[in-house]
Amino acid sequence: MPARSKARKQSLDILFESDIRSISALDILEQRLGEQSGPEARPIREYASEIVRGVSDHRRKIDELISTYAQGWDMDRLPTVDRNILRIAIFEILWGDEIPDPVAIDEALNMAKLLSTDESAGYIHGVLGRISSIKAELSL
Repeated sequence: MPARSKARKQSLDILFESDIRSISALDILEQRLGEQSGPEARPIREYASEIVRGVSDHRRKIDELISTYAQGWDMDRLPTVDRNILRIAIFEILWGDEIPDPVAIDEALNMAKLLSTDESAGYIHGVLGRISSIKAELSL
């Protein structure tokens, strides 16, 4: 698995935990960064930190976009893993200048296929495709 894919998965773990525990993702990230030594330590990848910080910084806009373009679903009804896969991909599409949109979308679809329901990948693809197609028109 490529390094950025591993970082996306690591950031998904942090964002998912944040949602489940109703704790700031930044607080969880800082805690994990402080626990990077010792025999059971799992170092946090730099790109994972960048994603968690970026999603946290832009969360209001990201969630607004999900609510707007996730037709038929409100944020609370979306599965937690899907919601956070969308957050990561939207961050990469809108603020990840070095990540091409098709790569961000493909990575999100791969995570959804591995970690979510059978229908999630198609749904996520539709939302991300729409956001990618209108990103030039969005006021960020």
